[in-house]
Parts: sequence; structure tokens; C-alpha cells
Amino acid sequence: MSMEDVAARGLVLLGCGKMGSAMLAGWLESGLPPGAVWVIDPNPSDWLKSRPGLHLNEGLPARPAVVVVAVKPQMMGEALPGLAALGNGETLVLSIAAGTPIAAFEAALGARTPVVRAMPNTPAAIGRGITAIIGNAHASAAQIDLAETLLKAVGQVVRLSDEAQMDAVTALSGSGPAYVFLLIEAMAAAGVAEGLAPDLAMALAKATVAGAGALAEAADEEPAQLRRNVTSPGGTTAAALGVLMDEEKGLAPLMRRAVAAAANRSRELGR
Repeated sequence: MSMEDVAARGLVLLGCGKMGSAMLAGWLESGLPPGAVWVIDPNPSDWLKSRPGLHLNEGLPARPAVVVVAVKPQMMGEALPGLAALGNGETLVLSIAAGTPIAAFEAALGARTPVVRAMPNTPAAIGRGITAIIGNAHASAAQIDLAETLLKAVGQVVRLSDEAQMDAVTALSGSGPAYVFLLIEAMAAAGVAEGLAPDLAMALAKATVAGAGALAEAADEEPAQLRRNVTSPGGTTAAALGVLMDEEKGLAPLMRRAVAAAANRSRELGR
């Protein structure tokens, strides 16, 4: 199954908030004809309403290639019954709804429904996301390839070997942007405590975190080596790392506890 199949049979986007809009913009930019897209959203944005050729809140095609479920998890119970007619067939259901297991889609739409579950993160809104995917037994290799192609519109895609890994993914990359935003806040506040003006400290913290992240992705060296590269023995960076790398009170044990708490909560919510 390919984007040509999607163009021929249609794509249904259920929910078009920030993430749905980012994906849709990417698909249209990559050449998917607007007339091949059906969007169901009770409160469409002005941007969505201004897209010529899209089918907005119209009747669905009989056998679309894919339905992308991008509604909030709490809206899932309302949204799924409308898709029941598309279950147990050739239509792929691709879900980016956090915390909703594949079994919930199989129960609502039919056990033979091809389902791919995905966990993107918020940098997808600017095309810099990373999404983990896992398919059920009825999702063909071609359908999983299609899911990856669709999600590459908003960033990188990785494949999982087991749905149970999704809780750890949720804790690491799904919730992870919030950890980085907190790091920026904490760095800026520390700069203010050392005498910098708040605006200056925040500008320095934002640019430092963004630049270091970009360097970590672009460099051939691993982050540990990049860290060593900027750490002179007995210098200022070494003094700071002496605090951050404390085995009991440093960043690593704190991050382990934080990610474990998020993963455990994800498991609770998925039950």
C-alpha cells in the first residue's frame, strides 16, 4: 500500500487539532491531493476551513485506505462508533491517541481490523517530532510502511517490537519535551540567581538547549563524547558536572525516577 493508494481510495482524518493539522499540512505539501482527504472535526480551525478541495465534515468514502485517529483520548468513546463500518476490512486504522491500546480499537471496530498505534511528540508541530509505531497482527507490512510514510511528514519514525514498549516510549519521548522545557526554565532561573536579567537568562538557556540538541543530532560523536569535548579538567564545566553527575543526587538518578513515574502512570492509564 502506498501514497498512490491513499490518493485513489482516500484518507480520513478524525480530529484536526495541532497534531492533526501538522500532519495534514505535511501530507498536502508532499503532494497528496486535497480531494483525497476527508476531515472530521467538530470545531474546525480557520486554517482548515480555508483549505480548498478538502472534504470537511462530509460523508466518508466507502473503503478509504487509512483512517488516522487524532482525537483526544477522552473523546475516543464518542469517535469510534462512527468508524465501525470500516472495521474488519482493508482500511488501516492509524491511531496517534495517547494511552489507547490496540485492543480498544479491535474491540470497537472488529478483531480483524488492521491497526497501527503511534506515539508522536509535540515537536511534530514544527516537523521535528519522533514517533514510535507498532502494528497488530492484521496490519500488513505494506500498511505499516504506509503508516511510517504518513508519520514522516512530522519528523522521524521508529518501530517497536512489542506494544508493551509504548509505556516507556510515552515516558521518554512522549512526555520528554516537558522535561526539556523544565530544564530551560531551571537553567534560566539559575542564571538569574547568578545576576543575569531574566530575559537575557532565558534567551541564553533556550538557545543553549536548542543548539546542543541540534549538535547532538548532527554530530557523529555520541553525547557522552560531546560532553567530554567541552569539559576541561578543573574548569567551569567540570565544576558543574560534579554536581549534575553525582551518583545519588545528580541528574541521572533523578531522570530515572521521573521516567519510571511516567511509565508507571502510562501503564495504569492503559488498563
